[in-house]
Amino acid sequence: MHKLNTPISDEAIRALKAGDPVLLSGTVVTGRDAAHKFLVENYIKSDSIPAAEADLYETLKGLLDGGVIYHCGPVVSKIGEDQWKFVAAGPTTSIREEVYQADVIEHFNLKGVIGKGGMAGRTLKACQDQPAVYLHAVGGAATLIAQSVVEVANVYKLEFGVPEAMWVIHVEDLPLIVTMDSHGNSIHDTVEAQSKEKLAALLG
Repeated sequence: MHKLNTPISDEAIRALKAGDPVLLSGTVVTGRDAAHKFLVENYIKSDSIPAAEADLYETLKGLLDGGVIYHCGPVVSKIGEDQWKFVAAGPTTSIREEVYQADVIEHFNLKGVIGKGGMAGRTLKACQDQPAVYLHAVGGAATLIAQSVVEVANVYKLEFGVPEAMWVIHVEDLPLIVTMDSHGNSIHDTVEAQSKEKLAALLG
């Protein structure tokens, strides 16, 4: 079992192999389709950062440098005027972010991406180059995962809607599995190849 704390070093990432179990603690930022599109269009691919988004850019640079982004559309309850609690925090299918993820990993120096279902070749190469890893969270365990969220520290872009906003959370011993490592290994690719072989054999 590997214990990781954000911000995560390159050495800690390189030590991980596909199949390794991980307990993650520290700061995590949630981000789904709207968030990734926003990051790419306003910060990464933009000729100049919009003045209205400059402060948020600096904040996110600090949060994501050596950090982790979680493909998650949480169920959230408000427990005070400015306080929130995660009721459910299950992973979103990650492949939807494939078009954006490599750019976000490189630009913000991400070390981890959490989701379910895995990602494709461009993200896998970014994991090798950065280095970074893809961490698989158990789908269908949203309430259990939420128990690892010990604090909701902040939220950005709430105008995107609760599931699409960027929630800054502190987690403690969040259970995950490395399924794409920084050495070019992807359990998702392996399973897909084995499945194709089995199907071919069955079809004769």
